Amino acid sequence: MARRKRERDLPDWHLWREVTRTVTPLRPGEAPPAFEEPLTASLPLPLPPSPLSKPKPEPFFIPMPSYRPGGAPAPRPQHDIEPRLKQRLQRGHIDIDGTIDLHGMRQSEAHEALKRYVTARWTRGDRTLLVITGKGLKKTGPDAAVIIERGVLRAMLPVWLSEPPLSGLVAGWDNAAQGHGGQGAFYVRLRRERDY
Repeated sequence: MARRKRERDLPDWHLWREVTRTVTPLRPGEAPPAFEEPLTASLPLPLPPSPLSKPKPEPFFIPMPSYRPGGAPAPRPQHDIEPRLKQRLQRGHIDIDGTIDLHGMRQSEAHEALKRYVTARWTRGDRTLLVITGKGLKKTGPDAAVIIERGVLRAMLPVWLSEPPLSGLVAGWDNAAQGHGGQGAFYVRLRRERDY
């Protein structure tokens, strides 16, 4: 097997020279081994980035909990309301305190109407609301069974409920039963005023 030249083994020759100056020999009186200086002391240039390389993904955004005057963060609302409570709502054992129909509104109008309505109902002491968004399903094309697009209001309602100022008022939400609108409506459970 052919032996390679020492300068090829040590591409960072200048680092090796610095290290050898700091070494204390094991046996006093012996000098550390000396190597010949390489003919070229230039460092290899880094390769340019590949044009096909994928960009690094953005870090996942984690929202901060909403602020409370006492310094403690407000508890984050759970997406689902309690299963037992939902079952009682579906069967009609618990009354729905109020209903708002956002169906047919523009996104900005629906957001403002929802904020006003939830705040007013929470101030009154109501606990359970029914928010109707509509399914918003668009079926176009030759196959009517294929859903092309879901409704914007239906998709945005969970986002709006988890953002301030509503996040501090809302305890949870879930899809409504078929008798209350099914996939086109949500049960929204409000916090008690003392929990706020």
